[in-house]
Amino acid sequence: MQLADIKNICNLGTGTMGFGTALAFAMAGYNVRMFGRSAASIERGFSSIKAALATYREHGLVEEADIPVILNRIKGVTTLEEAAEGADFVIESIAENLETKREVFAKMDKLCAPHTIFATNTSGLSPTAIAEAIERKDKFVVAHFWNPPHLVPLVEVVPGKHTAQETVDLTWKLMEKIGKKPVALNREALGFIGNRLQLALLREALYIVESGIASKEAVDTTMKYSLGRRLATTGPLESADLGGLDIFYNISSYLLADLCNSTEISPLLKEAVEKGTLGAKTGTGLYDWTPEALAKVKKTRENVLIEWLRKDKEGQVF
Repeated sequence: MQLADIKNICNLGTGTMGFGTALAFAMAGYNVRMFGRSAASIERGFSSIKAALATYREHGLVEEADIPVILNRIKGVTTLEEAAEGADFVIESIAENLETKREVFAKMDKLCAPHTIFATNTSGLSPTAIAEAIERKDKFVVAHFWNPPHLVPLVEVVPGKHTAQETVDLTWKLMEKIGKKPVALNREALGFIGNRLQLALLREALYIVESGIASKEAVDTTMKYSLGRRLATTGPLESADLGGLDIFYNISSYLLADLCNSTEISPLLKEAVEKGTLGAKTGTGLYDWTPEALAKVKKTRENVLIEWLRKDKEGQVF
């Protein structure tokens, strides 16, 4: 199958990630069948899509006249049979549970045409393990979108043990066509690329606070006003080259031994979870989150990510 042969998208899920994948494909001109388990979930999915389009319109990233056209490309369905009809590419964003994903893909394997590619939007589950439930293991791949999916361009394309290179290449091309920035892994690994880097950073950030080196506010401010800004244009390996590998070699010689290398969950993180203080969704985590504070930081994040999208669109970021 070639990229031009992909016409119809089956989008499984309407929640935090599912609405964003449906929107991305619809904006790129694809017909999308968006599966939700109930009429209420379909309604919630469309509400999120309309809110994202309103944000795009506010910032000049979509024209008012194009919004109904985009929405008309998405059809909400509540059965897998309807979702599978005519599908050339399936993107799944349902519950992050191995058995649940296996069950759904096993059903889709029987419903979809032999050429259909299956992609899971898992953030860390093994594609090889999920694909054990289906026959078309060579056509199964991870396409991991990042949250918020309508504002963050990255998609990690991850093969399983039996995934054909053709499947990886075609998925990569499709992600690029819908305006995303794909990266392909050579092989599967826990956490892929992004979450491995994110958790390594979080481990050290928590350790700095736990060991009394600095406050959580100092850690976050340091990241936002130094590395956070620089890493947006030069990644860690590019930054090392720009800074001089001899410099990083010398720093490594004395600093690596002092960094946190624990394989245990951070005590600070463990204590918070055991107390049920899970962050913004419970009102308290490492910080206290009032509705006003949460709304403010989300709006700030949205504005910054929109500005990056604008730069991407104008070709200012490579």
